[in-house]
Amino acid sequence: MEYVELGRATSPRGELVLRERRAERGPGVVELRANGVYVMDSAETGTEQALAATALALVEEPREVLVGGLGLGFTMHAVLADARVHRCTVVEIEPALVGWMRDGTVPHGPGFLADRRLRLVVADVGQALAEAGAASYDLVLLDVDNGPGNLVHTANASLYDVPFLRIVRHVLRPGGVAVVWSAARAPGLEQAMGQVFDTTEERALDVRLQGRAEQYWLYVARVTSKG
Repeated sequence: MEYVELGRATSPRGELVLRERRAERGPGVVELRANGVYVMDSAETGTEQALAATALALVEEPREVLVGGLGLGFTMHAVLADARVHRCTVVEIEPALVGWMRDGTVPHGPGFLADRRLRLVVADVGQALAEAGAASYDLVLLDVDNGPGNLVHTANASLYDVPFLRIVRHVLRPGGVAVVWSAARAPGLEQAMGQVFDTTEERALDVRLQGRAEQYWLYVARVTSKG
């Protein structure tokens, strides 16, 4: 297995590395790492697609969708595959990652970003949602970490606490849904969501990765009334 570095950048949050895994046979696999920690790659995208599909099925009319975290764009791409979506706003804090997607350093990036319904915002998702108007979105997806127990950046811990969750509720329309992805069960997150939203639930997400059965978790919160 050969590794070829495609991009490297530093920010106040540390180092971001984009590299390609090349084998003797088959196409190369693009892999993203933050501060040395594996984040995702272009080979195993079932989790991102399942997250989008599950979340979209929970909302009758997901016209306005916000995705927290660009990654390699597969969650966003799956959201935009749904014709009911009028606009998908993606909030990504790392400008280098956005640049790699735009300029083709991530080979599929320009194609993924070409959809006119996409609005890409380079910002902290907490700040972006705090500045959004009330009842702006039908669906909010948060996929910025591997869950509250496995953070990409320590500052992200606030995204799973009650104050931020209240902001998420504020931007959701009645009937709206927030979905948070986690690699492991997160009872503390479910409890915090229960303090803010009208209903909450924990859902197991079964996926296959490299032929293995894996189980991740989705934390789903609904807004059924105003306020």
